[in-house]
Amino acid sequence: MKKIVVIGEILVEIMADTPGHGFREAQALTGPFPSGAPAIFAAQAARIGQPVAIVSAVGDDDFGRLNLDRLARDGVDVSGVHVDPHRPTGSAFVRYRGDGGRDFVFNIRHSACGHLHDTPAVRSVLASADHLHVMGSSLASPEFVARNMAAAEAVRDHGGTISFDPNLRKEILAAPGMAEAMSRIVSMTDLYLPSGDELTLLTEAQTDVTAIGELLDRGVRAIVHKRGADGAGYHDAHHDLSIPAFEVTEVDPTGAGDCFGATFTALWLRGVPPKSALQTAAASGAHAVTRRGPMEGTADLATLEDFIRAQEADR
Repeated sequence: MKKIVVIGEILVEIMADTPGHGFREAQALTGPFPSGAPAIFAAQAARIGQPVAIVSAVGDDDFGRLNLDRLARDGVDVSGVHVDPHRPTGSAFVRYRGDGGRDFVFNIRHSACGHLHDTPAVRSVLASADHLHVMGSSLASPEFVARNMAAAEAVRDHGGTISFDPNLRKEILAAPGMAEAMSRIVSMTDLYLPSGDELTLLTEAQTDVTAIGELLDRGVRAIVHKRGADGAGYHDAHHDLSIPAFEVTEVDPTGAGDCFGATFTALWLRGVPPKSALQTAAASGAHAVTRRGPMEGTADLATLEDFIRAQEADR
């Protein structure tokens, strides 16, 4: 099977036990949970049997060991994760508001995963990639953009493929040179995985239909449009598919898009037909939201197949 490599943050998430606004008073918390969008993606891909490695850094602390133990147990190659003796593992404190929104307190930029490390182990992992998955959430600085772009160019040079989940805040795109860099990444992308209005975030076209056409004309081979409760769509030169979302009771939405993306990307690399891959990916995202904790809803293929059968039986 083709090996996926993803570059980006590993952190712990600590969750408030009660809904409300922020962290300006003492309150009960639950955690730490292993987290970070690239780490969730890697864990889910590994759970369904895809070779996958992550390039990142953690501190020489319990939070770092928690993440490394969990990723390794799930089957992720963590040899490219640098253990930084000088910086702590990244963290995110999250509290849900009554309207479903969230308040965060992050420590990423000044943590271990906020810094790049060019070690022999990192270079070896990057050289082993058949497929690079780029995550917009990890492109918060020019240095991380440059590392991802260099890795993408190297993977493509030896015949590999690229997937890109934009997950970009508009203020990041406003940074000098960032829009041009994102356009360059899109031009190297084989599989594009936007959510909601991200479909038009990096296009001149401003409607879904015209944006899909523009992206395909720019060389993107396949587009998967994640639409949350409205389901998902798949588009390439030969297919325009749409499926409804699975109906579940949402406990925690964090990580659902990463699980969806990991499952679809792995199945796409295996040549699974688009409709089947899309349905299994939708099941992966739906299953993820039924568990508290960003990585606690990852699942293997057998679990996802059982989930789909149970959902179909209830319809």
